[in-house]
Amino acid sequence: MSSHASVMTGSREWALWAFPFRPFFLATGAYAILTLVGWLGILIPGWPLAGDHPPMQWHSHEMLFGVVAAAIAGFLLTAMCNWTGAEPLSGRRLQGLFALWLAGRVAMWLSGTLPHAVVALVDLAFLAAVAACAAYVIIRAGNMRNLPLVAVITLLWLANGLFHAGLATGDAALLRGAELGTMGLIVMLMVLIGGRITPAFTRNWLLRNGRDPGVVRTRPWLEATTVAATALLIVLLLVGVPSMVLAVAAAVAGTANLLRVAGWSGWQTRQEPLLWILHLGYAWIPLGLLLLAASEAFGQIAPTAWLHALGPGAMGVLIIGVMSRVALGHTGRPLALPRGAVASYVLILVAALSRLVTALGWLPWQFGIVLSSAAWIGAFAVFLWLYAPILVRPRADGQPG
Repeated sequence: MSSHASVMTGSREWALWAFPFRPFFLATGAYAILTLVGWLGILIPGWPLAGDHPPMQWHSHEMLFGVVAAAIAGFLLTAMCNWTGAEPLSGRRLQGLFALWLAGRVAMWLSGTLPHAVVALVDLAFLAAVAACAAYVIIRAGNMRNLPLVAVITLLWLANGLFHAGLATGDAALLRGAELGTMGLIVMLMVLIGGRITPAFTRNWLLRNGRDPGVVRTRPWLEATTVAATALLIVLLLVGVPSMVLAVAAAVAGTANLLRVAGWSGWQTRQEPLLWILHLGYAWIPLGLLLLAASEAFGQIAPTAWLHALGPGAMGVLIIGVMSRVALGHTGRPLALPRGAVASYVLILVAALSRLVTALGWLPWQFGIVLSSAAWIGAFAVFLWLYAPILVRPRADGQPG
């Protein structure tokens, strides 16, 4: 009997280790809350969680390599099964991978008491294992079109290594480069995956509801331009170029992404929250890139505003949107939000918007931070309240997974 089958037959009430999205989506929701509580504790009463690391970089690292990395692992290792027909990572192997993620988080919270090398080695193990698992499945299935996603995960692992090197040495330039590189790579993942699933889901929904799926337009030249322009921008951010050059590159990438998402006709999905949240989440990407362009060109816009549009905005909104859809579809349930779940969408949008306007200086700093943090925590608390029972129980249709 396979480990997958043993998980499903061991208990009709417990299916947490049957598919990667289950434990990693739960971890994403819980850690999104815990990290914000820890960050507020560092900011206000001065908790010593960051050890001798710069508190802002500790917070950034745990958001990117704790929260976002868990969401990426849950989605990617689940989606690969659809792409290749492979059996999912499950049972003890999945528990082992999850243990690597958890060990990294514990190490970062104990970074003030553990040697830098130990923290780095423990934390780096997780993404290396995710990349290895993904590469094994994709190459074995001959599904080479998805191999670039493995390359992005590998580059994220490298960026994490540079992040730790910067933390250990106190090299501010290295830390900044690692942070920008990580943000850029995650944006690239959102562009690649969001550009695949959002128009496809929208077309399918329109077709099921007797409406014209042709209103969703994906133009090959625009798809290629968007991906290339976004990739070029990431490279330019890292190598360092004059401000006007970076502004032009960001404006091109932002405009391409804006035209792309506009072509998907997201307004047609206003009756379906599971879809409009994906369109709104993606729309934060061009907003962030255009804010970067404006900041570099005119210098009168807060230089961190674009980072918050891409962080709490694009990443936060898309994570909740994708997790809530995948959790329903992959547990054999109808694609209909549980009662009250729209509150998580509203709260995550409030969190993103309030954090952005705080960065722009339009809200008092402490008030804005507390408001955005409370909305963020509320969004993920609603997600956990409604989806934890779904994620730990067997599929509603009796199928494995």
